[in-house]
Amino acid sequence: MEQTQLTQGTAVAEPAAPAKKEHAPKFKPPKKKRKWVKRLIVLVVIVAIVAFLLKSCMGGTQMAMAGSYLPETVSMQDLTVTVSGTGTISPIHSYKVTTLVRGEILEAPFEEGDTVHKGDVLFRIDASDVETSIEQARLAVQQAQLTYDNLKSSAKDAKLTANASGIISKLYVDEGDNVTAGQQVADILDRSTMKLKVPFHSADAAALSLGQSATVVVDGTAQPITGTVTDISPLEEVGTGGTLTRTVTILVTNPGIITDSSTGTATVGTLSCAASGPFEYAAKKTVVAKTSGELASLPVKEGDSVTDGQTIGSFDADSITTQIENARLNVENAKLTLQSAQDSLENYTITSTIDGTVIEKNLDVGDNIDGTSTTSGGNTGTTGVSYPAVIYDLSALTFDLPIDELDISKIQVGQEVEITSEALDGKTFTGRVDKININGTTANGVTTYPVTVQVDNPEGLYPGMNVSAKIIVERSGQALCVPIDTVDRADGGSVKLPGPDAVYDENGTMISPGTIETRKVTLGRNNDEYIEILDGLQEGDIVLKKNESSSAMAMMMGG
Repeated sequence: MEQTQLTQGTAVAEPAAPAKKEHAPKFKPPKKKRKWVKRLIVLVVIVAIVAFLLKSCMGGTQMAMAGSYLPETVSMQDLTVTVSGTGTISPIHSYKVTTLVRGEILEAPFEEGDTVHKGDVLFRIDASDVETSIEQARLAVQQAQLTYDNLKSSAKDAKLTANASGIISKLYVDEGDNVTAGQQVADILDRSTMKLKVPFHSADAAALSLGQSATVVVDGTAQPITGTVTDISPLEEVGTGGTLTRTVTILVTNPGIITDSSTGTATVGTLSCAASGPFEYAAKKTVVAKTSGELASLPVKEGDSVTDGQTIGSFDADSITTQIENARLNVENAKLTLQSAQDSLENYTITSTIDGTVIEKNLDVGDNIDGTSTTSGGNTGTTGVSYPAVIYDLSALTFDLPIDELDISKIQVGQEVEITSEALDGKTFTGRVDKININGTTANGVTTYPVTVQVDNPEGLYPGMNVSAKIIVERSGQALCVPIDTVDRADGGSVKLPGPDAVYDENGTMISPGTIETRKVTLGRNNDEYIEILDGLQEGDIVLKKNESSSAMAMMMGG
């Protein structure tokens, strides 16, 4: 008021001079100016301005102090305990088609927007290369099985036996050698029996028969030896003088003077051979190993006499067993390779793993796929398509809420959830806690846990929409409550109350909180806005909360 009066007084003083000037005579002798009056007026104006500014500052400070706290009344109200968060809507199930095989797409019998079912064919890829691999793997199995069977059957052949009676004329191996199946081991000659092959005139040979007795004479001796006709060749040959002959084989017992370098003649009945012929050993056999392994023993040497079936060597039994086991493992490995090839063939037909709606179709018939990138229309450049197709099961919608570690113990499966979306203003949805994941994520020293919520009535919501949600932890009914921002929970729980010297205006508005009192209280449950007071306050009590906007203004004025 004082400021206003000074300002008005100053304003009136200025027009007073013109009023007197109107009634003054036109010609008046000049008077000496009173400079002290003007100085006094200026001084008064300055003092008034300074007083106005001081009062404004003091009044503003008092207002800032009075408004730095806001009163709140302790009251009974329904307290619903909730835990809030935000999330993004997702389908309950989704299938992003991927494949590790490569090839040209031969079939893609679906389009975007189609409904597909689990097991429906989405893509069929050219599998000619893998089909060739399967056939090769099948042949490898057969070969490995044959080798294994042969080794098993040859296990009884772990001993080397003579295949004829006679003399060991040559040994190809020594004791301790590693012998492979099919390798020559020894030659056996039957020197006790010799074969004489002589030519007979063709007509005479035709008169002979097998089993006839023959008389044989060794060239250079006069001693006759009795023999038996064992073979008459049906082929005719041109002999000496152009006559036709046929070879006749006669078997004789060696009296000890005949070798494979001897020759002789023969007479059968009254028919004589046309010329001399060579002697051969009746039996000349080579012993061949039927299995592989280390030759553990070889008790014979060259020149020894052996009989048909006699053991002339043996293999290490452990070596034979190892070979058979290795062969068995080769069979198993070949079968696994075949199975792997057959399984990979299934990968060339891609089917849906869920019932749902096709959201994306990025490849079609004629496109090439290589498992990580795709080519289209036969071009060599990649299109960068991440997934050949994407399918959503929209029968239900879900979203994940990150719940603070301080609140996760309150969350249980099945709790009711209230859901809102800015995209659907004014519409509220409900849901239920479907899953609690204990695999938390820590950031800036705070750990949160993802809680999955399934929406009950998702009509109007779409995947990708952002939603806000409140999980209803508990509906407590009537409880003594104060706003949560009036409580200091750092020290276990305390509130600020106005002192007995608080000042109020005629409307009951607090002008000054007076001497502020801090009181300990016992806290109960809370939601995002209110917290329950179990002890320390009564209904109707006034508590103070910090007026953040007033504090900011006071700081500005102070600056």
